[in-house]
Amino acid sequence: MKAETLAAPGVEALWPLCLHIVRQRRLGKPPPDGAALTWHESQGFTLGDDWSAQAAELFTLVKPVLDRTPGSTPWVIGQLGQSLNGCIATRSGDANYINGAEVLLHLHRLRALSDAVVVGAATAAIDNPQLTTRHVEGDNPVRVVVDPTLRLSPALRVFSDGAAPTLLVCDASREAEAARRVGAEQVLGVPHLTGPDGAVDVRALRAALVGRGLRVLFVEGGGITVSRFMRQGCMDRLHLSIASVVIGDGRPGLLLPQDLSLRECARPPCRVYRMGADVLWDLDLRAAMP
Repeated sequence: MKAETLAAPGVEALWPLCLHIVRQRRLGKPPPDGAALTWHESQGFTLGDDWSAQAAELFTLVKPVLDRTPGSTPWVIGQLGQSLNGCIATRSGDANYINGAEVLLHLHRLRALSDAVVVGAATAAIDNPQLTTRHVEGDNPVRVVVDPTLRLSPALRVFSDGAAPTLLVCDASREAEAARRVGAEQVLGVPHLTGPDGAVDVRALRAALVGRGLRVLFVEGGGITVSRFMRQGCMDRLHLSIASVVIGDGRPGLLLPQDLSLRECARPPCRVYRMGADVLWDLDLRAAMP
């Protein structure tokens, strides 16, 4: 037996391999195959046995994203961070630090693995987010802000900081107005983006983004936008992070049909991960769809 045993490679060794897979996908190239991560047509990527437990857990969590190929159908993953009683913010909109540092790190990893990160107008207005990968190594995704009524200020960071490509999505009828606000290069006009009730048609939104080459979408928030993708059957995966805090009369997370019996409610296959003091539920929504 050797006097010294080499430590199993960990997350710091796995993450660059994940980024390489994503960069190849964005270039339209087939999945890379190597000794550490092996590609199988039938089961996607597999990881060898000689990795640390932390690396193996991270791989399991992000494998559904890594398995997307240039020829795959469009794919959507969403995330919400919420309290024990299902609130994603206080009534006034304060959502800072509901989840801890581990969940924040995971969120930035999801950005790095996706082609685009999508947020609704309310999230952009309240949080003024950057939507970059500043907490992890990796390329910034295209930042997509859905603002059908053009309520947002052009001074928001996503439109003015130049840190990453940005698209303001509005109805095609308001494309010229949006271009005057933030510049034509940052506008994507979508025909019939909203219906008579004013709700966003996320199928039309997804098709327009796919037309721009953005096939792997990360819907980061907020609750209304994530819920619309779920209600319209356009979300494949959901990462739901639950923090040990109770928010009284806060803003609810998921807003789904309420006229179902318990027997009719979806029970998607899931895995549960501990992230510091938080718990993350990885929900396979596509498997639960009829």
